[in-house]
Amino acid sequence: MQDMLMVLPNSFQSRYPDKLQCMDVPLLSNDICFNAYPFQITENMICAGYLEGGKDSCQRDSWGPMMCGGELQGVVSWGHGCALRKKPGVYTKVCNYTSWIRNTMASG
Repeated sequence: MQDMLMVLPNSFQSRYPDKLQCMDVPLLSNDICFNAYPFQITENMICAGYLEGGKDSCQRDSWGPMMCGGELQGVVSWGHGCALRKKPGVYTKVCNYTSWIRNTMASG
């Protein structure tokens, strides 16, 4: 069974919608991610989306949340185009930054 993540993109269309948008997307393996973006993926990134294309976060969605089980797992970072075949969305892996986030919040 594939893990499904909830993404809250801002822009499914060229106009901003009146209501908050959300979609479930499959979490992709590191191998699939590396194959989609050779030499561009680091341990601080997660790929999610449909390899057949059609659904994805897009340019105006940057820094939108990727949720799983009600917890923040990632933030929209980048991708090649929008919802293109074999080009999933790339997200920043939040768990790799929790110490930095806590330290930054504590010092503020």
